[in-house]
Amino acid sequence: MVHLSDVTKYYGKKRALGPVSFEIEQGDTVGFLGLNGVGKTTLLKILACGLRPSSGTVTIDGLDILDDPHEVRKRVGYLPELPPVYGDMTVGDYLHFAGRIRGLTPEAVARRVPEVEEYARITEVHDVPTRNLSQGYRQRVGVAQAIIHDPDLLILDEPTHDLDPVQIMEMRGMIRALKDSHTILISSHILPEISQTCDRLLILNAGEIVASGSEAELGDTLLRSRGMVVTVRPAGDAAATGALEAVERVIRAVPGVTGVGLPDRPARAMAATGAVTVRVDGEADLRAPVCRTLVEAGHDVIGLSLAERELERVFVELVGGAEA
Repeated sequence: MVHLSDVTKYYGKKRALGPVSFEIEQGDTVGFLGLNGVGKTTLLKILACGLRPSSGTVTIDGLDILDDPHEVRKRVGYLPELPPVYGDMTVGDYLHFAGRIRGLTPEAVARRVPEVEEYARITEVHDVPTRNLSQGYRQRVGVAQAIIHDPDLLILDEPTHDLDPVQIMEMRGMIRALKDSHTILISSHILPEISQTCDRLLILNAGEIVASGSEAELGDTLLRSRGMVVTVRPAGDAAATGALEAVERVIRAVPGVTGVGLPDRPARAMAATGAVTVRVDGEADLRAPVCRTLVEAGHDVIGLSLAERELERVFVELVGGAEA
């Protein structure tokens, strides 16, 4: 779906991007992860035919973005960091406008507007001027305009920008639903957003891709240890006294475990259910042997996952180094 070869972008003598080369297959959901100012938005604008690269080649669905920019735009839906809405238009008028400039016929626009409004959950603001919308609704309208022509490739630049926690959850749900029918590229510097929505990561630093792969692959390659979070309901006498110590003692006996302690995000040692939560560090992915050992010791494992902050550790190592 996407192919880049030695792409660069200069503003005068300043290099903002590149050289960058990568490929993205149809149906993939890929996250571009990096600090502010490392070239993420520049890269996405090039893919959306909003900027010309200084050198290199870019093809989308087999079409060169310089030779066939109009055909490429028909296949791309783009949501900038700030949704491109016009304050004097109602939501319905704006979506009709977005559909027409995407090349849809009036009949197709009339059919698609209700569909994308329902999908983005903005039907109730159809007649509301966009200047009167909250940031969350503006982002939803931005997604609606990006998908109104049913593009093959969807590009989202910081889609959760300035959203509250509930709106962030809703946006994640929309992105996950779109994965079934679109190739999706997402840019963010917020680590959980990339981790929870993307299948593959491309980490940018100083305009170049410094790593790529899934979160697990990056962790295996770049971290000396792997972390997981385990939630256990202790059995027998351990449930009454010394629960945390009993669970830690069992886990430490698993070959390959290098450390056991409280998770990065502290939880209560004893919850209302009588469960304890610990972080386990190991030389590899030890979820299976840790779970098996706990169950054989009579404890109930009610939660087991890779530590949420694994990606953060990879990210800091790649773009910030030991000082960060």
